[in-house]
Amino acid sequence: MSYLVLARKWRPQTFADVVGQEPVVRTLQNGLARNRVAHAMIFSGVRGVGKTTLARIMAKALNCTGESDDKPCNVCESCREITVGNAVDLQEIDGASNRGIQEIRELKENIRFFPTKCRFKVIIIDEVHMLTTEAFNALLKTLEEPPEHVYFMFATTELHKVPITILSRCQRYELKRVSFVELVAFFAKIASQEQVEISRKAIEMIAREADGSIRDGLSLLDQVFSFGGDRVTDEDVVQVLGLVDQQIFASIARSLLTADLAQCFDLLEKIYVAGIDLKRFATDLLAYLRALLICRTSPRPEALLDVSDQELAELRELSANHSPETLSMLFQLLFKGMSEMQYSAHPRLVLEMAFIKAVQAGQVTPAAALLARLDEMIKVGGVGQPMPSTASAAKEPEKPPVVVPPKPPAAPLPEKKTPVVPEPPADAEPELDSKVKRLEALVGKIAEPKNREQKDGRVAIQTHTKDVRKNWDSFVAYVKERKPWMAQVLKLCENPREDEGNLLVRFDNPSDCTLLQEPDNVKDLSVYVLDFFQKDLRVRISSRGDKADGQGEAVLDGPKEERRALANDPLVQMTVDVFGGQVGAIRTGPRFR
Repeated sequence: MSYLVLARKWRPQTFADVVGQEPVVRTLQNGLARNRVAHAMIFSGVRGVGKTTLARIMAKALNCTGESDDKPCNVCESCREITVGNAVDLQEIDGASNRGIQEIRELKENIRFFPTKCRFKVIIIDEVHMLTTEAFNALLKTLEEPPEHVYFMFATTELHKVPITILSRCQRYELKRVSFVELVAFFAKIASQEQVEISRKAIEMIAREADGSIRDGLSLLDQVFSFGGDRVTDEDVVQVLGLVDQQIFASIARSLLTADLAQCFDLLEKIYVAGIDLKRFATDLLAYLRALLICRTSPRPEALLDVSDQELAELRELSANHSPETLSMLFQLLFKGMSEMQYSAHPRLVLEMAFIKAVQAGQVTPAAALLARLDEMIKVGGVGQPMPSTASAAKEPEKPPVVVPPKPPAAPLPEKKTPVVPEPPADAEPELDSKVKRLEALVGKIAEPKNREQKDGRVAIQTHTKDVRKNWDSFVAYVKERKPWMAQVLKLCENPREDEGNLLVRFDNPSDCTLLQEPDNVKDLSVYVLDFFQKDLRVRISSRGDKADGQGEAVLDGPKEERRALANDPLVQMTVDVFGGQVGAIRTGPRFR
């Protein structure tokens, strides 16, 4: 006799054998006991949870001649014939291969005749959502007024594809995924019955891989039993199913959170050499990071995670040392890397770059913390603890203290008064961080700016500008990354040039620039010009057919006064001097508020 796979050998034959579907089973049994069984039922749910199995059990229960009304006896002739698949009055149809209207017409002709042996004819259509629209329409009248001796039972994994006219004529039973705990208990029972020694951890790995499907889990269990024989180890399961041990994910997550890139690359090399699919590995790593985040934020993570008690304790221990913001940032960066891997011919390079970005992002001090520290130092007069710096920050030589000249008595007070910061106490710590000393000097600069290049009281901003003509092609490529259609229009521009603070963009054909002249598009173009050329230019768009008075031109003046005011803000200047940087660009407008 040929071998019978576990998925068929352990297929439930009674309602009591069904795993993880208690609400549906109870409803069906009560309907049988009270003789309230609908003539048409549809079972929906993910693959391998018992949809067709329940339909067959219902067929046996309806035709059973035993004493019990709410369950099949599996002893009478009808039950035995349905169990082995020889029942004449049970017709099981594959909706994927018999999906046309002609098959439905033949079915309608067949159900006109009374059953041969059983009390009822039962029609089971698997994957019913695959039927054509015409086939569904042909079933409508039959489902609404079926013969008394016929029961219809449908099964589908995609309930949303079944027309509402069909659903309204059926009783719906939605089967859920089988829980992780129920799968582990069921697989352990099968291993015991099959006399195979297997550890609980190995069963948990198989149950996790089954993803709520009993049939998928039984297929994996059958494969593992064939490999390991009478004794199956954890390594056997990892090797046969191509899985990655949870300890590997824990080590990588710990290395990313502690900025140990070398350890990350070593572990990734082992994964790559082992021949494991890196895209699947990245997906499983994201699932592990999700588990860390849930353990850190949820009061009851065991209700959301399919993990053992030991794994849950390890997740809690690792996540307790890091903030939810850090874990969320790490998840988002790796999720972006995983998305890029789907379309990359070199997924390993993408994953390595994602690791580097995650480590670098973890070393950056949040802007909110820097601003809070800056406000605190201003309030206390610049005396405080040194500001945190990243590991990659270069050491700057200490600058000599700046002597603030006394305020001239005849100088008028500025229109916007700046609060005077009190001097530090005399018994303050003599050795301060170099940047704190510089900040103290800068606080004095707010009250009395020292001599610097000024024009009408405004601070000159150092920027790196670019020539329009020489860099026009590069600018078009820059725009193409943001708005491809705008780049195509700009390619039609003839001889763009800069003239007295204006960017003249002229087209030969007026129709070429119609869309570009819309106010929103002109505003976006002005932003791109400022970002790329580092110049505050007024964009003028025109064509050969425009009049001399400027009719047809689209002009957008840059908000120069607002930018100058922002550049002269004391807090901005203090930040620039403290961090040794410069103002590259100032953006204004509704998009940046």
